[in-house]
Amino acid sequence: MATMQWQQLLSPHRVGSGVPGKITPSRSPFQRDFDRIVFSGSFRRLQDKTQVFPMSGNDYIRTRLTHSMETSSIARSLGSAAGVFICEEFDTGGAHPSDIGATVAAAALAHDIGNPPLGHAGEEAIRDWFDNSATGQEMQNEMTIAEQEDIRKYDGNAQGFRVLTRLEMPDHVGGMQLTCATLGTFAKYPGSSVSGLKKCGFFQQDQEFFAEVADSCGMLPDGENRWCRHPLSVLLEAADDIAYLTVDFEDALRMGLIEYGELEKFFLDIIDSENSRAYVKTLSSPLRKAEFLRAQAIGVLVREASAQFIAHHDELLQGQWRTPLTECIPQKEILAQIRRRSVENIYNHRSVAEIVGSGFELVTGMLDVFMPCLNEIAREKAGGKRARYRSRRVAAMLPEMAFPHELKGTPAYCRLLRLLDYISGMSDRYAVSLYQRLKGISL
Repeated sequence: MATMQWQQLLSPHRVGSGVPGKITPSRSPFQRDFDRIVFSGSFRRLQDKTQVFPMSGNDYIRTRLTHSMETSSIARSLGSAAGVFICEEFDTGGAHPSDIGATVAAAALAHDIGNPPLGHAGEEAIRDWFDNSATGQEMQNEMTIAEQEDIRKYDGNAQGFRVLTRLEMPDHVGGMQLTCATLGTFAKYPGSSVSGLKKCGFFQQDQEFFAEVADSCGMLPDGENRWCRHPLSVLLEAADDIAYLTVDFEDALRMGLIEYGELEKFFLDIIDSENSRAYVKTLSSPLRKAEFLRAQAIGVLVREASAQFIAHHDELLQGQWRTPLTECIPQKEILAQIRRRSVENIYNHRSVAEIVGSGFELVTGMLDVFMPCLNEIAREKAGGKRARYRSRRVAAMLPEMAFPHELKGTPAYCRLLRLLDYISGMSDRYAVSLYQRLKGISL
């Protein structure tokens, strides 16, 4: 049976670069990936993007930025723990456990970098607009089936891959030119929109870059336009699961959506330590107790998830493992209860739903205003009727990166993708401000 090899999976080759990659002891290429992401504009904008509670007035509540940093911290621990086993048992081409930790940490740092403003409502708004608006339906006639599916399955994961390989540092082929190991780990869904996966990991326009990643890492083919997951991507998935299942619950306590006693019960059941039960009683504040219990719970979950990675290592290298690590650890039933409670009473709480619902209308509204105007200008550039004054003025509001001159006569798919690049890159507050200006609510 075919199997992936760690020496290839930890490929230091940088996408789009003609220079051979190599692992150096002083500062590994995976640490450089982490640094490039930290200093990118797309990462900074996560500070004003929704995690759970949109535009919260409580400065303690987590944003996408703090969630990404916490997920990255957990991911480094998971990667380093798994890395000890990997480096002891396999040829890694000179990589150390800390390199594997750095790879997963860098991928985790970027895992939400492609998310549009106001949470997953933005993704759903784009998909809904494409199939149900007059403009979206008209544009479908100018697209291939695969291009249409990119928009029907529009997803922050594919947009994130696009940010990393094209939109950030756009003057370079391969964008930020991250290592193939980091980009392979980043790819939770390593397939196109027509590959049959639940979500797509890259758009048609970016498929060549993903094929370069898969080839360099030796990821096994799994059908047309799809590959088996990079084994380290399951550690990224586990880090994200651990982060949101614990810290979102802690944020809900801060927001008054759950009682402390409920959090204490769930987290102590995860920790299962008499010492922790005794120590938490010595703390006076429920918020301090929650912080202690959250930290202890994360430690236990990291230990158990990394153990499951090692236990199923051979299946992961063969591309046969499909189950999230958090669903096969001893605490899986407790996590399932936390997830159900979060869905019922936190993620669907009225205070969240009201703003998320508004975000749906906001993204739809921007597409309704911008896209018809851009289509008019594109038709004019192709020799058609002159665009209306309104269309020219509205298009002038877009920055050059969103609608560069050379795109004005290009196919509908390219025009729509570039507009989505612009909208998805917006912070929550900027999106609200721009929408108000478009609608004449504020000037």
